[in-house]
Amino acid sequence: MDDVLVTFVKAANNYDFSLDITLNINGALVSGTTMSAEEYLEGISNVFEEGNDISQAISEKLAEASKAAKEESNGDVSYIHLKNAQVYNGDGEPTPSEGEFEWRGKLEEVDGFFLGKISSED
Repeated sequence: MDDVLVTFVKAANNYDFSLDITLNINGALVSGTTMSAEEYLEGISNVFEEGNDISQAISEKLAEASKAAKEESNGDVSYIHLKNAQVYNGDGEPTPSEGEFEWRGKLEEVDGFFLGKISSED
């Protein structure tokens, strides 16, 4: 695992540090802005909170995980979280091509990275 990338993730988790970054993962490019694990989990928790009983239970578990992520942010990190993310496979349009997208990936799966985001806009 790349120590520099781990430093960026810890800065995001501990200090809400955001950085535009593009990751190379198995030939695909994932481009976005770093976000904390807490912010990521809070965001997806909100998606489920207005649903049925099962959705609300999922929302509560994610909210608890968000609080735990903040408390454990000084420990080892295994995942990177990106907001406004897009995934590029080959020469086609990125996925998603429109809208905002939050992405979570394993740090150990990242083959390389560069600072900055790719934009499909002309």
